Amino acid sequence: MKRILAIAGVALASLALSACELAPKTSTQNGYRGTGMDTIKVNAKPADADVVPPPPYDMPSTEGPRAGAAYQNVQVLGDVSEEQFTYTMAALTQWVAPEQGCNYCHNPANMASDELYTKVVARKMLQMTRNLNQKWGQHVAKTGVTCWTCHRGQPVPANYWTMPGGAKNGIIGNKHGQNDPIPASAYASLPNASLASYLTGDPKVDQNIRVNSAGMHPTAANKTSTMDTEKSYALMMHVSKSLGVNCTFCHNANSFQSWQSSNPQRATAWYGVRMVRDVNSNYISPLASVFPAKRKGPEGDPFKVNCTTCHQGKNKPMGGYQMAKDYPALWGPEKAAVPAVTAPAPAAVAATTTQ
Repeated sequence: MKRILAIAGVALASLALSACELAPKTSTQNGYRGTGMDTIKVNAKPADADVVPPPPYDMPSTEGPRAGAAYQNVQVLGDVSEEQFTYTMAALTQWVAPEQGCNYCHNPANMASDELYTKVVARKMLQMTRNLNQKWGQHVAKTGVTCWTCHRGQPVPANYWTMPGGAKNGIIGNKHGQNDPIPASAYASLPNASLASYLTGDPKVDQNIRVNSAGMHPTAANKTSTMDTEKSYALMMHVSKSLGVNCTFCHNANSFQSWQSSNPQRATAWYGVRMVRDVNSNYISPLASVFPAKRKGPEGDPFKVNCTTCHQGKNKPMGGYQMAKDYPALWGPEKAAVPAVTAPAPAAVAATTTQ
């Protein structure tokens, strides 16, 4: 009897760590039968966080005195009207700190003061939001993003990641970053620092996400190995888990590397990876000296975003609800931190494309 229970326990543990979903699913055929183009989606249950809060009140005029002239120390939204500014601030409070209110970021005795770190962070996040809405339309499209997209009424988004703690020295107990199931790798035994390889760094530089051998045999120019695929596979599992879809939502199972036969969503995901890299590298990591220890991971890096931060199990955050249309201030003239990048078209892939 003990042996049977032990076997059952191992089986259940294997299932729990295999990234398999026991939830109900919907299967849709996207191509000819037998081509492996069925898209399987997990039927996510609506959550309270998906109930998008309405605007605080009727949208005010975009005309009139500018906020920068009406208030002191307005460094980001100074170009919008005073009425739009207060309207956006009311919404931001609702999105990020509904319980704490304005005092979460401001000293009520001196609203212009930057003494609270949360105000410094909020300013950077407003710059980021404008950058995403203006320069990353290939991913966010006309839906756009707001603070609610990530925060959902909480000061800190529910889904974030940091660099894992340092590995143990020596042989005993040193897993070398593997066999340590965490959400970032869809609870697989793959490297737990995989996201750092692709979701940080320069978004203009391809990080060789796609691991394809350039030849049949290893050579000085072809050093691709099976181990090189581990981080890439971990990222793909993360994306699949985050969006609640399977691989063929983007790829054609006949040829995973072929852009020509891929679904359009693959190009959207291509931009999404680079967009997240932009957010982490140009807006969050520079705040490392601003965030307190409680907002950092074991290695001292700030809480960073990944695909789950926005998507939360849906291929379109909040089902694609176009929330940002009600907030013109979030589509402002903030310049992109980096020049735009261009994904290869699925119908005409360049030979140098990675991913």
